[in-house]
Amino acid sequence: MLHYKQPVSVLVVVHTASLDVLLLERADHPGYWQSVTGSCEPGETLCDTAIREVREETGLDASQYALSDWQKQNDYEIYPHWRHRYPPGITRNTEHVFGLQLPHPVAVQLMPREHLNFQWLAWQDAAEKVFSPSNRAAILELPQRASMKMP
Repeated sequence: MLHYKQPVSVLVVVHTASLDVLLLERADHPGYWQSVTGSCEPGETLCDTAIREVREETGLDASQYALSDWQKQNDYEIYPHWRHRYPPGITRNTEHVFGLQLPHPVAVQLMPREHLNFQWLAWQDAAEKVFSPSNRAAILELPQRASMKMP
């Protein structure tokens, strides 16, 4: 039986207090860099999805760091070359944005079938490197979101 993805996903911008951003290189499209992403599983909350995807894609336990739901949604057209992963006729996805702040850059454990490499970049450089417009927009919001947390 085919297991289709739900057209509901999370985007988790993993970053440090000094606004370095973790990027992952996709295994299925070398040269495509992104933040942690993934589709919700049946019965999972968005927060549960964010925690699971961070663990699967980086080996990090997001519950040990500052995970924040940005209460931001992006609705976008699913790239044609990835539509086969979704039920027939589904062409749009709703992405929910989260931030995960770490104290400093750390080495991560990649899932080889999903990602080839990782790097930490200053937020401006990370925004330029990602292929997804919604990922770029989220990274560009980091300075504002980080300053909102300051006492």
